[in-house]
Parts: sequence; C-alpha cells; structure tokens
Amino acid sequence: MGLERVPAKTIVSGYSPGSQWFGINYNMNIYRGCCHGCIYCDSRSACYGVEDFDRVRIKDDALRIIRDDLRRKVKPGIVGTGAMSDPYNPFEEELLLTRHALELLAAYGFGASVTTKSPLITRDIDLFREIGEQSPILCMVTVTTPDDRLAALIEPHAPPPSQRLQAVKELSQAGVFAGVLLNPVLPFLTDSEENLLAMVQAVKETGARFLYSSLGMTLRMNQRDHYYQKLEERFPGLADRYRRTYGDRYWCAIPSEKKRWGLFARECDRLGLLYRMEDIIAASRAGYGSQQLSFFQE
Repeated sequence: MGLERVPAKTIVSGYSPGSQWFGINYNMNIYRGCCHGCIYCDSRSACYGVEDFDRVRIKDDALRIIRDDLRRKVKPGIVGTGAMSDPYNPFEEELLLTRHALELLAAYGFGASVTTKSPLITRDIDLFREIGEQSPILCMVTVTTPDDRLAALIEPHAPPPSQRLQAVKELSQAGVFAGVLLNPVLPFLTDSEENLLAMVQAVKETGARFLYSSLGMTLRMNQRDHYYQKLEERFPGLADRYRRTYGDRYWCAIPSEKKRWGLFARECDRLGLLYRMEDIIAASRAGYGSQQLSFFQE
C-alpha cells in the first residue's frame, strides 16, 4: 500500500507516572494524520504541528522502533494509543501495524489503553484478552451522538455511531474492559438533554463499563478556523453564535453545564455506568496484584 512514510526516532513516549487520563504511562502513535474528517478535531491545532492533517501517513520502520522502545523501558506501564491519530484507520485493516504493536505490548508485559472511532477494533479482541491476563487493558470507542445522520455531518468519513456502539457491545461480551468516550460535546449541536440521555441509554445497552465525558470542546489556533468554516457550510449561522458566546476561549463548556452534568451523572448512576475518571481507572485495575500495579503508578 502506497502510504507516505515519515521518519521517527521514537514512538513509545517517556514514562509518565500517575497519569490522570485513564492511568496511561506512555503514548504511542504509529500513524500521523487521520482520515475521519471530524470537523471539530483538536489534533488539527497548530501546537501539534501536523501538516495536512486529513492525510494518513505511516511512521517508517514503526514496529522495530516500538520493539526497541519497549526493550529500553525500565518500568512497564500502560501504553495509550489513539490520542493523535486513530490506530484503526481504514489502512490498518491491511497493514496490521496496530495489531503487531499490540503483540509487542503483550510480549513485553505492558498494558494498553486504546481509543478509536472504528469497529475494526473488534478484530484484536484476542490480543486485548491476552494483554488483560497480565496487565490492565482499556478499550474506548468515541461516540459523540447516537444519531447516524448528525454524525455524518460532523464526522463525515468515520464509521457511523451504530457500528461503533456494536463494537463496544462485542468487546464487552468478550470480557474486555470497554467503554465510550463522549468527547467532545459540541455546544448547540450535541449538548441537548435528549442527546445526553440517549447516549447514556445507548451505552448501557452495549454492556459497557463506563461512559466518560467532559461536556464541552476545545477551540484553538487552526482547529477553530477549520471548525467554523465547516459550521458555516453545514449549519449556517452557528459559527457566529460560537464567536458571540466563546470569543477566543480555549475551553468551551456547553451552556447549562452544571445542570447537564447533574442530569448525566444521575442517569449514569441509575444505570450503573462509571463516569468519573478515578473510578474508571480503579475499576480497570481491579483484580491485578498490588505488587504488579505498583509499576503502573507513582
């Protein structure tokens, strides 16, 4: 497959103790760029320096670099992937780079935290179960709305939410610790009480362990301009509403955030879904020995 290759000296980042983002200790991004076309993506931000973000590229000699990175790690830990580029983009089905990287994590005794918008994640259930036999494993599928039609406007090239929710169901049924990221929540688009309640109900029906959300979105250089341009094309007048409401603010919490959070939390409590980060991290580590877990935290 003729994807462009980009050079990389290292892929698995340096150790970070006590991470508050799902307890991860390392980051790993095998691909650069993303082809989902999500109009809101924070990874478009200028601070990350990813040019031509909508074009997927491969980090050259990625598997050898990952192997060497893991060999050099003094501490095992949880390796997160999916923060900057979806590890299950359409090219992964043939390339198998994410799958082979998971095999390396299993071989070297590392845990994994995987984030995606693709049902292709279910292909690697066998590896998630293998990793989970010795180290914590978390699988997270991002779903911003249960409405396939709305998702087609804001995430035009990503698989529809119905397929993503089905993937969470398959992961859960296989005994993998899995849940849903409801991030971002787009003000005036996906922040209604109806959308939040529908999301909680849909996630409950998958058998997921958790539903995490921060009830807002980021907007910064490059990302903001792109987002507003797409809003003008697909939701005329809405970009002006954002400008009036948020100005140049980085963090854009949804209107009535406290009220919406109360509604969200009560519904998650009622249905038995974890939604606080500390509870999700603790639950993902339950059942692992205290000596082993001491390697995964400060």
